[in-house]
Amino acid sequence: MPERTIDFGKFGARGIKGSDAVARKLDELADGVVTPVTVKRGLMARLHYLTRTEHSRRAARDAGLTVTDRTLKAWLEERRRPTNANLERIDAAYRQVRRQNVARYLLRRLNAGGGTRVEIHPLNQSQVPRPLQRMVEYRTMNVRR
Repeated sequence: MPERTIDFGKFGARGIKGSDAVARKLDELADGVVTPVTVKRGLMARLHYLTRTEHSRRAARDAGLTVTDRTLKAWLEERRRPTNANLERIDAAYRQVRRQNVARYLLRRLNAGGGTRVEIHPLNQSQVPRPLQRMVEYRTMNVRR
């Protein structure tokens, strides 16, 4: 039956792919710091998050924040201020590291106890003729990635 939802508009359904719905929710959960990176409070919160552990530092470097430890220390001690390009890199690295951390946490939580019931309803099938509507069912699934 999944082949009926690959082409969403074919039978009059409206919506988005389930993977896109999950990605949007993950982005929403991973928002974290609301203060903009251009404000001192937002910058410090992001820098502390990215430098708290060695894993975070490594992930920040992988995400594109490639500055020396000396520069990072100067930013944290507020002796220097990052350039606009570095502010964008800090924000992008923060979002990527935060998203990875939230995804890892949710994966561990969803796999607890052998799996978790997950429902995703990305389609609005109210305009689809009854015989062509996809059945909504409950499944226990292991979330892997």
